[in-house]
Amino acid sequence: MERTFVMVKPDGVQRGLVAKVINSFEQKGCKLVALKMMKIDRELAEKHYGEHKGKPFFTPLVDYIISGPVVAMVLEGKDVITAARNVMGATNPLQAAIGTIRGDYGMDIGRNVVHGSDSPASAQREINLFFLPEEITEWSRTLETWIFE
Repeated sequence: MERTFVMVKPDGVQRGLVAKVINSFEQKGCKLVALKMMKIDRELAEKHYGEHKGKPFFTPLVDYIISGPVVAMVLEGKDVITAARNVMGATNPLQAAIGTIRGDYGMDIGRNVVHGSDSPASAQREINLFFLPEEITEWSRTLETWIFE
């Protein structure tokens, strides 16, 4: 099974969307294996968004993500990175399909409710940034055989 990192951003937390976001992933069949609410410090935010360093939107992005609490989580499942990205919808909420998190709740490209890893490499990097190995729970769902072949 694959793992991915997902974060409900400050706008999603402030708007009371955490439970709806988690529910969207669980309804898709993603298994929640780690979860925590936290306030990201500048150092962690700059590491997290390091690939954008030097771009004009880097500082505003960092300033935004440290502006309030976030909810970080690790999801597990078959092809979970692709599944989670489909549940989230396009980065720009104006282009995201209705029925996706961003399509239903996103207001602006810079306030699009949720972040999710875009590849196995970024998922591993982001999981390691936000979670210690002992914070990830190994557990079995008895309904796995009903969800995946």
